Amino acid sequence: MALLAGWIALGAAGLARPASVRFAGRTLFPVGALLGAGLAAVAAWSLASGATDRMVLPIGLPDLPIHLRLDALSSSFLLLLGIASAGVSLFAAGYFREGEGTAPGLLCLQYHLFLASMGLVLLADDAYGFMVAWESMAVSSYFLVTTQHRIAEIRRAGLLYLLMAHVGAIAILLAFGVLQGGSWQFTFDAMRAAHLTPAWAAAAFLLALVGFGAKAGLVPLHVWLPEAHPAAPSPVSALMSGVMLKTAVYGILRVTFDLLGHPAWWWGLVPLAGGLLTALYGAVFAAVQTDMKRLLAYSSIENLGLVFTGFGLAAVFLGAGMPALAALALVATLYHCLNHSVMKSLLFLGTGAVLHATGQRNLGRLGGLIHRMPWVAWLSLIGALAIAGLPPLNGFVSEWLLLQSFLFADQIPHSFINLLIPMGAAWVALCAALAGYVMVKFFGVIFLGRPRESALADARDCGLLERMGLAWLAAGCVLLGLAPVPVVSALAAVTRQLTGASIARQGGSWWLLAPVPLRQVSYGPLVFLMASAIVVALTLLAVRLLYHRRVRRGPAWDCGFGATSARMQDTAEGFGQPIRNIFQGFFSIERELPSPFDRLPRYRILIRDRIWGVLYEPVSGLVQRCADAVAVLQQGRIAAYLLYSFLTLVALLAVVLVL
Repeated sequence: MALLAGWIALGAAGLARPASVRFAGRTLFPVGALLGAGLAAVAAWSLASGATDRMVLPIGLPDLPIHLRLDALSSSFLLLLGIASAGVSLFAAGYFREGEGTAPGLLCLQYHLFLASMGLVLLADDAYGFMVAWESMAVSSYFLVTTQHRIAEIRRAGLLYLLMAHVGAIAILLAFGVLQGGSWQFTFDAMRAAHLTPAWAAAAFLLALVGFGAKAGLVPLHVWLPEAHPAAPSPVSALMSGVMLKTAVYGILRVTFDLLGHPAWWWGLVPLAGGLLTALYGAVFAAVQTDMKRLLAYSSIENLGLVFTGFGLAAVFLGAGMPALAALALVATLYHCLNHSVMKSLLFLGTGAVLHATGQRNLGRLGGLIHRMPWVAWLSLIGALAIAGLPPLNGFVSEWLLLQSFLFADQIPHSFINLLIPMGAAWVALCAALAGYVMVKFFGVIFLGRPRESALADARDCGLLERMGLAWLAAGCVLLGLAPVPVVSALAAVTRQLTGASIARQGGSWWLLAPVPLRQVSYGPLVFLMASAIVVALTLLAVRLLYHRRVRRGPAWDCGFGATSARMQDTAEGFGQPIRNIFQGFFSIERELPSPFDRLPRYRILIRDRIWGVLYEPVSGLVQRCADAVAVLQQGRIAAYLLYSFLTLVALLAVVLVL
């Protein structure tokens, strides 16, 4: 709690010199990074010890203090928060500039309040404290999203984000109301002790799934995410994608496995199906994007879909009386949360460095930046390879564990389900392949080839603090990939708390991960790394000894056309065209085609989310018509307003008398 209070104090200190970028950026943000590293250390110690600590804060409403609790589940997500915030805050110390919307001191306040509110969400042990922290997180992140509030597009993105955040908050509040079981006790202990009927328990679960799913970006509640992430500054996008989305995962895990206790097996089918759909939806839309931040936003939707897939599978296993397999699926879920926090934070920060150096977000105007920005390019390559699921980096481990979980779904004692669920393994493999496709496009178009614009010659690499932040997160991708056994052992405390079982001692050693010894499956990242290094070394040695003296250098073959230019390289649209053709039912496409007689031909394609037009535009139109009808009451006459108030009081009095 002291570390969270330190973040709040840092934010308040920024108001002392609100116009000073040097004070906020070079002093307060690095201190905030140290607090994040300290939080990660405390969370890791708490996770290893397995202790549960409680605290009551004498603040809040009368007779309604805020209860806090630090257990294994909250410690695992606080570890995620600490690791990601340390790297992002270091990068932000060198990233923010003058004249970028909100004053630096006020931005520092909003940023550190955002961090502290996420920490309080993870520590809250009653509905009142949870909702206060949840709303604080939403409001502070809204102001961060609208940092450049003078741009109308950013204001619209912020409004959409705030609207969807409150739709989700209402569903969460209703879920807590159901969990109370008719009592007036708001603590989580009282909710654990409540005896709900199966129908009310299912209602609480579904409400929580809608509320937390809106924050996580589950389809069809995802529409805010591709708008808000590109609008926010890159460090804010990194925190929102890397950490804030995981608070929704924490919330649904807390409600399902802790407050409700033992889920029914069919509950898990809902997030399982929704997660698979969300993963494919996000991967397909990421493949056709031309804005690099929007591409990463849809990639976050894909990864959160995989997380909810693992959660749904864990609920099915636990409800079917298979706690060991539920623990396996839950480890895959938690591991992927941790992996995604460092991978996606690294990539968003890399795009921020590119944006600052070039002023461009459009992939079609970038290229060849590996020569101008080698630090950013090589560190971003680690994140791209990790999120593509390539061993021995961290993204492979969690996806491998998830696939292992799917392979045991045939043991579920329900004939139709145990035939259907294993097909999800093929679906996950498809999403992983598309994620690799997206990362080839992302890294290749931005950093490889030749610059598509002459202005890119002026691009410069990021500064020291920004490099340190990127390197911190890149190191996380490598270490989490090379040392999965200690991570799985640490997560055993969480699985024991939620499922009563763990996979930490079932097989394997410090270097070999064998979570399912009965199937004789294992993964040794160090062995894979050493074998890969030996193969590469032998290949280079053979080339040097056998072919080096025969190598002749010359210009690349130009197919007989000598007037080649950078505009002839593969474009972002070209990369996405096969996916657009295969999955065209997902998109609403508008094309602007040139005429053969145009002197300046122009080709333009606009890809929209079909769900927005089918679901949200009709609702928006209905709300607007209702608002226009109610606006008739606003006549500007005090006598009319007094009459409305009088009639309302009469109606309420009549209702009371009838009841």
